[in-house]
Formats: sequence, C-alpha cells, structure tokens
Amino acid sequence: MRRRYPPRGRVEEPYKVNEKITARQVRVVGENVEQGVFPTSKALQMAKDQSLDLVEISPKADPPVCKVIDYSKFKYEQKKKQKEIKAKASKTVIKEIRFGPNTDDHDFEFKLKHAVNFLKEGAKVKAYVHFKGRTIVYKERGEILLLKFAQALEEYAKVEQLPKLEGKRMFLFLAPKAAGKKS
Repeated sequence: MRRRYPPRGRVEEPYKVNEKITARQVRVVGENVEQGVFPTSKALQMAKDQSLDLVEISPKADPPVCKVIDYSKFKYEQKKKQKEIKAKASKTVIKEIRFGPNTDDHDFEFKLKHAVNFLKEGAKVKAYVHFKGRTIVYKERGEILLLKFAQALEEYAKVEQLPKLEGKRMFLFLAPKAAGKKS
C-alpha cells in the first residue's frame, strides 16, 4: 500500500475557509454582518454578498464560530503578529571570562570591569578557571577566585550556578539582576 504524502511546496491552511467548512450550522461574527447562528450555506452567501470570505475561527465551539473577513488580509495580520512576538523574544547572550588559577589582582580587576559592562548590557556571564597541566592541584584557588568574582559582582548579578569543576575547567554562571537596574 502506498503512503500518501501532502503535496510539496503547499502549506496546509490553519483555518477552514468558505467551502471547506463542514459544519451544518455556524455562528457568524464580523463587521457589517448580521450576527447569529445560521446554516453554513446562508453564512457563505452572506460573505459572498460582501465579496469577503467565511473563515472558521473557533472550530471547537458548538456551533463553530466563523468570521466574515478578507482571508488574505487576515493571514497577513496573523503573520505580522507572529513576527512581532518573535522580535520581542529576547535572545540571551552569554559572555565568557577566562581566568587562570594564579590570576593576579590587576588582571582580576580588569576582568571584573568587563563583567560589569556585560551584565549592564543584559548579557549572562560564564566565568571559568582553566587549569593547564599540573595546575589542577590548585582547585581550591580556582574556586576561591570564582567565589570572590561572584561576590564582587553581587550588586549587578545573581549566581545561577556555583563553581563546578568539569574536566580541566571550573565554571561559574552569573545572570544580570532585574532589568530595572539597567543604566
């Protein structure tokens, strides 16, 4: 038995339009339309009289709700709304700051300033200590360094994940505090 696949290049419509509406009766809504429950054929005629489409908005209702509108304009508005929602969804940026287990004070302060700027911009900060070769024996130094880093950034960030050793790196994740703090 052969499988039937939907034709390529065609996107299935999310709404039933005009003749594709299968319900016997529908509740009609829309502008410049007599609202109420009508047989589907009468509702279709009402839409055609205005040179518009009958679109099934709420198929689960009893009877299904149909709106008399210009379908292509309706689709355009829906796409526009989806685009706006997508644009408003914030993309999280993660900035990395790397330390060695023997990082001195000047370098620490320098990296701290960068972290403050990243957090003010709303980015998350992933600070890590990279242990090369035998420096792995200084795990405590790395952890103390990261905790000192987190403490120094206390007013700008909250700790998402405490220092954790994974392989040759010890990670610390910081997220910016509430957006109201932005300057």
